[in-house]
Amino acid sequence: MKLFDLSGKVALVTGGNGGIGLAMAEAMAGAGADIAVAARNAEKGRAAVDKLTALGVKADFIPVDVTDEASIKAMVAAAVDGFGRLDILVNNAGTNIRKRPEALSVAEWHQVIDTNLTSAFIASQAAYAPMCAAGGGKVINIGSMMSLFGGPFHTAYGASKGGIVQMTRSMACAWAADNIQVNAVLPGWIDTELTRLARQDIEGLHERILDRTPADRWGVPEDHAGVAVFLASAASNFVTGTAIPIDGGFSIQI
Repeated sequence: MKLFDLSGKVALVTGGNGGIGLAMAEAMAGAGADIAVAARNAEKGRAAVDKLTALGVKADFIPVDVTDEASIKAMVAAAVDGFGRLDILVNNAGTNIRKRPEALSVAEWHQVIDTNLTSAFIASQAAYAPMCAAGGGKVINIGSMMSLFGGPFHTAYGASKGGIVQMTRSMACAWAADNIQVNAVLPGWIDTELTRLARQDIEGLHERILDRTPADRWGVPEDHAGVAVFLASAASNFVTGTAIPIDGGFSIQI
């Protein structure tokens, strides 16, 4: 058995047209997986597909609105129809609204929860049957450091990402007998569009993050490549229900 070989496997990555999602998609493509990129922005999606096909695998873009149940179910169905199977699901699509709890509207709460947490539940639920038909599968949920810590401007975001960890554990228990491993990845402070906005909004954030991170740098999306291949491959067949920080040591530094 080639532990890290994904040849013949099909991965569906939500939010896979940029940032962490694209970096994980590229890593899995490099290991031989065909990739379905699902996102809202078609132009970025097509550019991502071009990058992936250049690695010698089949790739396609599937438009999706992850706040809409029917759209998510159609996304999974399109991936199975287009590629013939589904082995790996990466629930990466996410958003944040940085407001203190007293200033956050109920509509904004639902926007974040629906995008980050409910979408991952619906997609995983839709992926269950095709994964069973394939003999098993891998679900990789993207959490956050805010799965572990609190923050005054992260009420909805933290709730959604904490929920990702508990949902991951419950699904791992439920689906282990079906040979479906469900794990979470908890990115730390990664240089992405979302965190660049945070640095603009929060004075001194950049310096505080560096002071607390033993690796003495911000992460980059490519730091998720190795864990993506590990959790998508046979190398992790006895690993389920975990939540792995990718944070340069941020979460262990006092």
